[in-house]
Amino acid sequence: MTAEALDTGALVYAFLMEGSEAPSRLDAWLAGRPEMVEAALSRSRLQSLAMDGCVTLNGETAKPSQRVRPGDAITVRVPPARASGDLPAQDIPVSAVYEDSHIVVVDKPAGLSVHPGPGHPDGTLVNALLAHCPDIRGIGGELRPGIVHRLDRDTSGLMVVAKTQSAHQNLTEQMMRREMHKEYRAVAVGLVTPECGMVDAPIGRDPRHRQRMAVNVGGREARTHYDTLEELNGHTLLGVRLETGRTHQIRVHLAYLGYPVLGDDVYGNASALLDRQFLHAARLGFRHPVSGEWMEHEAELPPELGAALLTLRGTAAL
Repeated sequence: MTAEALDTGALVYAFLMEGSEAPSRLDAWLAGRPEMVEAALSRSRLQSLAMDGCVTLNGETAKPSQRVRPGDAITVRVPPARASGDLPAQDIPVSAVYEDSHIVVVDKPAGLSVHPGPGHPDGTLVNALLAHCPDIRGIGGELRPGIVHRLDRDTSGLMVVAKTQSAHQNLTEQMMRREMHKEYRAVAVGLVTPECGMVDAPIGRDPRHRQRMAVNVGGREARTHYDTLEELNGHTLLGVRLETGRTHQIRVHLAYLGYPVLGDDVYGNASALLDRQFLHAARLGFRHPVSGEWMEHEAELPPELGAALLTLRGTAAL
């Protein structure tokens, strides 16, 4: 793979499918490339780029559903991100579960990036927040106004956003002191054994695939607590609590145990049940940055995750 920056500011990634690889759909194959993961280019974003004429297969504009085979040459052109001072406010639906003059707690949907980047110059949670509460512009930084912590693009659930500089500083300090309570719901592939436990394994860059994370002796400390909530048709519904907050921590730790998150096509495999990973930030607790009152918020599973659970329980057609 090679990557080239054009004078226009766009990035072009060039790939050659190796002979050892099996034929695959173009969008699925690209979504599995470590370079695409590092650039936060999800399968849905790659599909959009292809439909916009930004993906070629052997020199011809390609559709997401086309097959790629060993020896095929693929390019992806990624338009540049907007300048830091040029973030547009966009009317993107995002549910606020709590709001006052200092903070807003949102239930982020899957498929929505938190902030602009090379693969998604707009259409992010930040753009939605700028439309909902314009005064956050510049709070905590120009590119990520109001953002205290992140969720992966294809992870849904709760995030707290600061509406003032002092609230941002206070919440950031709570994060650093590990005083926030973050609890997730995840479906793991396989019957997790033991049924509850704690993974204490450092996470750093994967030395073989530098765009991915991995359990690595030279990495940063990372601890993940999990409890089995339900066993269902060769899968396990887990309650997961983070003690630390490393990039892709839950996904990396569960894959390390041998039970990758359902639908995680980076650390596990894609799933016919879902076009996203089954990972949802279900509960978030913290102290209000002004009153000091302990607050806890909950978010129900989104419909697509609820439907997947029904299927795994056998109450919907497999």
